[in-house]
Amino acid sequence: MPEEAPMKNVVCEKSRKALQFVEDVTCNADEVQRKVLAEILSRNANVEYLQRYGLDGNKADRETFKKVMPVVSYEDLKPDIERISNGDTSQILCSQPISEFLTSSGTSAGERKLMPTIEEELGRRSLLYSLLMPVMNQFVPGLDRGKGMYFLFIKSEAKTPGGLVARPVLTSYYKSSYFRERPYDPYTNYTSPNETILCQDSYQSMYSQLLCGLCQNYDVLRVGAVFASGFIRAIKFLEKHWILLCNDIRNGKIDSKISDPSVREAVLKILKPNQKLADFIEAECSRESWKGIITRLWPNTKYIDVIVTGTMSQYIPTLDYYSNGLPLVCTMYASSECYFGLNLNPLSKPSEVSYTLIPTMAYFEFLPVNRAAPTLLGQKTDQELVDLVDVKLGEEYELVVTTYAGLYRYRVGDILRVAGFKNKAPQFNFVCRKNVVLSIDADKTDEVELQNAVENATKHLLPFGASLTEYTSYADTSKIPGHYVLFWEICLSGSAPIHPSVFEDCCLAIEESLNSVYRQGRVSDKSIGPLEIRITEKGTF
Repeated sequence: MPEEAPMKNVVCEKSRKALQFVEDVTCNADEVQRKVLAEILSRNANVEYLQRYGLDGNKADRETFKKVMPVVSYEDLKPDIERISNGDTSQILCSQPISEFLTSSGTSAGERKLMPTIEEELGRRSLLYSLLMPVMNQFVPGLDRGKGMYFLFIKSEAKTPGGLVARPVLTSYYKSSYFRERPYDPYTNYTSPNETILCQDSYQSMYSQLLCGLCQNYDVLRVGAVFASGFIRAIKFLEKHWILLCNDIRNGKIDSKISDPSVREAVLKILKPNQKLADFIEAECSRESWKGIITRLWPNTKYIDVIVTGTMSQYIPTLDYYSNGLPLVCTMYASSECYFGLNLNPLSKPSEVSYTLIPTMAYFEFLPVNRAAPTLLGQKTDQELVDLVDVKLGEEYELVVTTYAGLYRYRVGDILRVAGFKNKAPQFNFVCRKNVVLSIDADKTDEVELQNAVENATKHLLPFGASLTEYTSYADTSKIPGHYVLFWEICLSGSAPIHPSVFEDCCLAIEESLNSVYRQGRVSDKSIGPLEIRITEKGTF
């Protein structure tokens, strides 16, 4: 007990400082934003991109920056990003070396966008993570007395022609020393050992994380994953493999399919023979209904920490079913381009979640949005951008960022609505991702891409004298994994019937035409099910 008191005091002091930091930067939001922009510009005064537009970063103020620098999308930056990707180490976008590329779930010409980043950005991301639990603990006290069961995964990475690593932002963070070598903190005490999270094999990673979570079921106070879809995938995995998991717990041995030596070693430090626990899990999982399975197996769970805003809101009914209506908590707002902010009222309903942008993370601007007459993401705009403190309550904006890593007035593509203010800093509801039509997991398929894929598929109808009259689509998440469903109305001018295999070819043609994020979800991650085409009766549309 004497050892616990100093640790508790340290944690309390860290929490106090974190909350005071939020208070300070939101009270002085505009001043902080001015300093952030001045620092970004002075640091990068000699980079090629700024000089291309005649901007002297050492002398430029905010007004000059807005007057001189264009608002851009990824396509505008693509030539510069390709130069860096191909090995050009000159100061093109940033004075600091580009340490790696973060692969966005958004795509360009069917491939993941590459977002440049620098080493110090890991510190900025780590700062935002450090604010989450002090905020949460104000609403749900006592979280330091137990563990979090979070299903966290890494994804595959690649190397650019110039030798830089390209990988998702969370893979980058989990592999960094900020995560792997984090000092002990009761708020980042997870049931999953690092080795299970960093395992490249998705089956072994999921299995071992579930096994560790079940072994420590009474220690678990909160559960989660990044996206709602990922958490539900874990529950479905449990539904399929609980017998194997029970055998492991009963015998104190790990299944032979888990072959990664570091994973086996880490799990065996936690796994001990426990007949009573195995019998309990078996009894619960054998019941006809899995309603409330989360609170049945992990009875001390207080909330589920997952993103359920935007397209992830489609998973809310399923989460409610499995959890008996536990609070769904969205803690932070981030992307490959930049980490933006956090939810200061984490127990709010999913439909009311708002994120407070932290003014130190980047320089933020806002493009007013009229969804009745929208501008496309790559379309130039003459509209005046609005500063962070000047947005209006109830209005919608597209987020534009200038980052420390070399993005200047970059259109992120997220549509936000002003929901309120924390001191001088606005709080935003996430409305939608611009131009996205379909999304199951990390995939984002837009209207143009879907149309092109459908056009490729309909070529298979031509030999039968058939054509596509009209179509529509939706993301079906009634089963896990979810999948894309397309409704087609066909016009037949020939007499030859169309064999079902032709429509199978159409499905394949669409899937092959979609972007690499979708294809990875289908093949590698198994997070997206097979695409389905349903033929409607003539005249349906």
